[in-house]
Amino acid sequence: MINIRPISDLRNKFTEIEDIVVNTGEPVYLTKNGYGSMVVMSLEQYARLTDDIECRLDEADKAAARSDIRYTGEEVFDRVRRRISGNERV
Repeated sequence: MINIRPISDLRNKFTEIEDIVVNTGEPVYLTKNGYGSMVVMSLEQYARLTDDIECRLDEADKAAARSDIRYTGEEVFDRVRRRISGNERV
């Protein structure tokens, strides 16, 4: 179940929120004036979300270091758009 709390709970019930994110691995969504403001999650959950991306960026850095080929941002996004639309294979 999604856990949504007012942002004031971060100050007033920090220990409770910490217990939720650390022990369940689930994020807590915080609202301010009735609108989403931020998400609190454990370091482990954050790492699960970002580790693969960081590894892929490291691989891209290594590949770039081995090559003199450089692409403009426009060329990169054009290629991404073609892949998404199915007009280009990896």
